[in-house]
Amino acid sequence: MSSPGLQVVRPPLPALLAQQNRLLQALPAGDYQRLSAHLQSIELPLGEVLYEPGERMRFAYFPTTAIASLHYVMENGASAESAGVVLTAGHAWRIESRWLREEFDRAGALQQVLLRYTQALLTQIMQTAACNRHHSIDQQLCRWLLLTLDRVGDRELVMTQDLVASMLGVRREGITEAAGKLQAAGFIRYRRGHITVLDRPGLEGLVCECYQVVRLELARLLSGAGHHA
Repeated sequence: MSSPGLQVVRPPLPALLAQQNRLLQALPAGDYQRLSAHLQSIELPLGEVLYEPGERMRFAYFPTTAIASLHYVMENGASAESAGVVLTAGHAWRIESRWLREEFDRAGALQQVLLRYTQALLTQIMQTAACNRHHSIDQQLCRWLLLTLDRVGDRELVMTQDLVASMLGVRREGITEAAGKLQAAGFIRYRRGHITVLDRPGLEGLVCECYQVVRLELARLLSGAGHHA
């Protein structure tokens, strides 16, 4: 039974699935075929809560055009991107936890892929914490925009400044000022919840080293995923 707001749609041919998610794409054909029999195609709406601490996780998600953020809200209402809420609406593949656990327990390619992804995620969490402490809001916004672009593959992002501020754990006024600078420089255009990147090289020239650390670590780990040493 699907959660409210989640639309389960008929999946396309299994051979096309792995091309849309890097973790699925990293699996050898045999491992992927076994897993694909249990995948469901769904649309994730903006703001959908996929998992809350303390709940039993019924499904695992492999986003394609959607982005799910690890988002922790503290008791006083403050928030920071640290450790699932849908940040960008779009498509994902969903699988029941029992099927994923069964495949993981085979100790084969899927286990290796997920462990490598976990390592990359820990790198991103630690690098984000360091970035938030040592780098300017302008640089943090550039990092966040570039990492988001890498995932959606489009230059236009649909999100509000409030949401960006919430993800970075800073005041909205700080994001407004930083976005204004980037827009004045011709790097982005912002209007009514839409951020369009006009000059990606410009953002890359301004961003701190944290972006490359996270991007390269993910690429390094997934490049060897699915192949036993």
